[in-house]
Amino acid sequence: MAAQEDRCAPRTRLAIPGQLRPSGARSRPTMVHDLSLSGFSASAINRMIPGQICWITLPTLESLQAEVVWWDRSLVGCAFMDLLSPIVHSNILQLYSPDMTYRSAV
Repeated sequence: MAAQEDRCAPRTRLAIPGQLRPSGARSRPTMVHDLSLSGFSASAINRMIPGQICWITLPTLESLQAEVVWWDRSLVGCAFMDLLSPIVHSNILQLYSPDMTYRSAV
């Protein structure tokens, strides 16, 4: 899992509408709340289990495969299976970022 390779990657708070599809289920609308090269957190009304595979689809991008790391009160944290390209990451931030970068203590 990519996030284990780069857990200290800066995360940027933002709001990106997308689709989240857990393995074996239908896509549901979601809102991505933070994004890094290695993963994201997003809204997830239905409980998701750590280790579960899912796919996130963001505007103008193909679906990205990820693994659930945590789920808490309708929020899910996922690690991309492959690190997000720095160019793609930068383009997303230019479109959606309110310019608030932070580092997680976790």
